[in-house]
Amino acid sequence: MTTNPLLETWTTPFGVPPFDRIREEHFAPAFQAAMDANRAEYAAIGADPAPPDFVNTIEALERAGSLLNRVGAVFWNLTSSLSTPALQEVERDIAPRLARHNMEMALDPGIWRRVDALFARRAELTLDPAQDRLLERTHRSLVRCGAALDEVSRQRLTDISTRLATLHTQFGQNVLADENEWQMVLTEADLDGLSAGQVAAARHAAEERGADGYVITLSRSSVEPFLTYSARRDLREKAWRAWVQRGALDPARDNATLIREILALRAERARLLGHSDHAEFRLADTMAKSLEAAEALLRAAWEPAKKRADQERAELEALARAEGHNGRIEAWDWRFWAERARQAKHDFDGAALKPHFELEAMLRALFATARRLFGVSFEERRDIPVYHPDIRAFEAKNPDGSHRGVFLLDNFARTGKRSGAWMSSYRVTDALDQRVSPITVNNNNLAKASPTLLSWDDARTLFHEFGHALHGLLSTARYPSQAGTAVLGDFVEFPSQVLEHWLSVPETLREHARHHETGEPLPEALLAKLLAARNEGQGFATVEYVGSALIDLALHRHPQPETLALEEFEQEFLDTIGMPPAIGLRHRPIHFSHLFSGGGYAAGYYFYMWAEVLDADGFAAFEEAGDPFDPALSAKLKAIYEAGDTRDPMELYVAFRGRKPKVDALLRKRGLLAA
Repeated sequence: MTTNPLLETWTTPFGVPPFDRIREEHFAPAFQAAMDANRAEYAAIGADPAPPDFVNTIEALERAGSLLNRVGAVFWNLTSSLSTPALQEVERDIAPRLARHNMEMALDPGIWRRVDALFARRAELTLDPAQDRLLERTHRSLVRCGAALDEVSRQRLTDISTRLATLHTQFGQNVLADENEWQMVLTEADLDGLSAGQVAAARHAAEERGADGYVITLSRSSVEPFLTYSARRDLREKAWRAWVQRGALDPARDNATLIREILALRAERARLLGHSDHAEFRLADTMAKSLEAAEALLRAAWEPAKKRADQERAELEALARAEGHNGRIEAWDWRFWAERARQAKHDFDGAALKPHFELEAMLRALFATARRLFGVSFEERRDIPVYHPDIRAFEAKNPDGSHRGVFLLDNFARTGKRSGAWMSSYRVTDALDQRVSPITVNNNNLAKASPTLLSWDDARTLFHEFGHALHGLLSTARYPSQAGTAVLGDFVEFPSQVLEHWLSVPETLREHARHHETGEPLPEALLAKLLAARNEGQGFATVEYVGSALIDLALHRHPQPETLALEEFEQEFLDTIGMPPAIGLRHRPIHFSHLFSGGGYAAGYYFYMWAEVLDADGFAAFEEAGDPFDPALSAKLKAIYEAGDTRDPMELYVAFRGRKPKVDALLRKRGLLAA
């Protein structure tokens, strides 16, 4: 190989990766070169004969690893969005090697001596608040990696991290394989209840997979609408059973075995680091601080949600009986009858809403919201490289028209792309030497059709992920490890979730929710019904989420995970908490990628609800001001997006809101206060 574009200086617009030149075979040698360079950088810092100071130690660490970060960002984004067998093979090889490398760097004795000595003199240093926090967080990170432990313990932690990387990779690839391989082929006779848009999406999925007729896949954007609208109960059951068995559809890819080993290794790591279990270890470095605080929040919503869910079930059963269904409401029935109940109660048909929620219109709503709140604008650029024809590229600009960053938008489901929706970065803000602008990407899994019409949940997800993107794009942090979304785990969802509220602003809907054919605005009567129906089904939604968050914590507190009989544990847990059998978990452990495809949300799925307390309470400030675009509040909110991890998150929130958040705002938002 004579040239490797991953190791070159990129001359593309704004330094976006030259996707058209990057091949699968480039990654292995690029990773090796980048790890070698990183190892040399750390060796030089650790062996520096000068006494440690902030510049030669902390800032030097911030500069180290830039090539490895660049190669890794391209690779991990592509394995999530455009995976191929060749990329998966590289992933299986590189994940454990990279994990071992990262642990060796974190546990380098020379680095630890310098950082620890500097931290001991922290009070004597003349650091600004962001630098002081960076020093504290760097020291804490090394301690949590095991740098302060003896050599035997450090080696064991490295082995654990290496093995976990292999297991996480295998877990994610198993789920992706199930989602790629399973399909339900439909004929014209099987389409009863589906809208024209859903039929078009099913036809497109069939064409993509080379099948005749129509196809329902295990992409959430395919299977959930089918469960909601299909009148064929037998097919709903078939789809639902496959949906909840992802991660175990093929006995050769059963994730239960992987989960046992992952949990056991995490528990061992926690004990080596002085904690009783992984949940305690994880919660120690969050806003919540403790397992008790996280569980208290979940329990505060659990009982009201169950009461509401019981009311909803009774309503659904009454409606079903009136229409001739005399059996129980099963899990594959709930969404179908809930939609019928919504229509009956509010004279509101979710399918009738979709013609007013065309994708392009909702993108205009996104960008208009960002401009009015934060002064940032977006201009589509055809000259920016992309990795798939579906991807669109935008230049983000400051209020004065200067360059802010690059925003890539990857909206559609396809084979090789993992399910769900997420934001990631190809590059984070870096102003250590000279400002380097961010490159962020939003991934969604919309069913591709022409036109692409969105459900309310689809549109809300667009706003949610765009909130994450803005968190990355607006960052003004000087140091890369403090930039954008690099904040405490249970704060990272606040900037994304709070932005969802602006979709519900009547002003947004009146301007942008227009019929895709006629251009007519959403009728005021339909708008009123939409807003009135927003809290319908919150019992179901809250129960399936909180149940998943609670089992996450329970799994990571299990005293003997290596002997865990997962299916029995899951059923016993659901019985113990009183989970309604017709609802179940939003994510069963066998496909719970938040927990087991990586460690970011392990013992942390509660993050979304913790952040929802903040977002509900935070948006209430705009409601109290009587203006969803209040300039003073917008400026204070923008300061949170800009700050990254330069300040304590509660300090940031109080500066915006004027006080700490109140949990009642969450229950009020979900309509659970009276439940």
